[in-house]
Amino acid sequence: MKITLALIKKEILQIIRDPSTILVAFIIPAIMMVIYMYGVNLDTPRVYLGVRIEDTNPELRSFVDSISKSKYMTSYVYTDKDSMYKDISDAKINGAIIIPNDFTEKLEQGGVANLLVITDGAALNSANYVQSYVTSAANTWLSLSKYAHNIKSPIVNTQVRLWYNQSINSHHFILPGSMAITMNLVGLLLTSLVIAREWERGTMESLLGTHITALQLVAGKYVPYFILAMLSCCFSLVLCVQVFGVPFHGSIISTLFVCSLFILCCIGLGLTISTIFKNQFLACQAALGVGFMPAQLLSGLMFPINSMPEFFQTLTMLLPPRYFVTFIESEFLAGTIPKVVFTSAMYLAILSVLLFAVVYKKTYTRLEDKVPKEVKS
Repeated sequence: MKITLALIKKEILQIIRDPSTILVAFIIPAIMMVIYMYGVNLDTPRVYLGVRIEDTNPELRSFVDSISKSKYMTSYVYTDKDSMYKDISDAKINGAIIIPNDFTEKLEQGGVANLLVITDGAALNSANYVQSYVTSAANTWLSLSKYAHNIKSPIVNTQVRLWYNQSINSHHFILPGSMAITMNLVGLLLTSLVIAREWERGTMESLLGTHITALQLVAGKYVPYFILAMLSCCFSLVLCVQVFGVPFHGSIISTLFVCSLFILCCIGLGLTISTIFKNQFLACQAALGVGFMPAQLLSGLMFPINSMPEFFQTLTMLLPPRYFVTFIESEFLAGTIPKVVFTSAMYLAILSVLLFAVVYKKTYTRLEDKVPKEVKS
């Protein structure tokens, strides 16, 4: 135990003396939180529409006003088609509506009135938004206008009710979910360089010449970086709740418990990389490749897992961020759900144990290979 505590103390002193470690643990999470808060937005965007009215009926003015008062649309009335088309080409507006000269006449006769909606197909998402917004605005205006008596009432009246995230603010799930990516990256960067740095500095040979065991060496690496990563996790939670104002409805105890299991997985993966690569540059590149892109694309934060091909759905089962994203989003948005907590904790505990076993086996093998025979005897 004294040897293990001495190794832990040595690692803590190295952390304190190395400013880059503090940079990784606290500055990177702050930067990434700011990026996800202000740079990533999945909210319904506002679109800018040009409106060309060829029908002289004054009733249509209320239709244009209803578009202007919408929080999703801003309209500009054009008298010249060519200038409107030019603004679409120059990306000054997202689309255009042309109301033909027989629009109200057909409505009065109970016929089908046509609206021409022009969008830029190069920006597919924006084009879909323009189409859906205009359709919704036209139906709403029509139901409130004097032409409503010519429209058959729908058989089914759908009323949408939101249980969680009633404000429909995408940051309320993006910021908590981004903690999976941030902490995964921080945990990997902190630990992937640990053993590689020992080899580069020549201190690993000194350690191998002693009577330390592989378990003592691994414990001496795990404990200090686990404490540092937990402090970084708490720092990220405070940023989410206190600085960026994301509502938190869960239990802080269950959150810290599952966070600790997730960090153990990240540390285990980072130390595995560190035992494979003796060069800090290669270890850092491997950590970035393993830690960022899979967590960003396959964790379920940005893209639903059930919409992925079966191979990638199976692959996500091996990634700790998948379980942490599900857990942390439910804690922030819906509160503590026992089934989600138990499932996430169980899978993360299994993965952390497996990764610890891999690190121990790799470290044990290297110790057995490198220790001189006279020391073994």
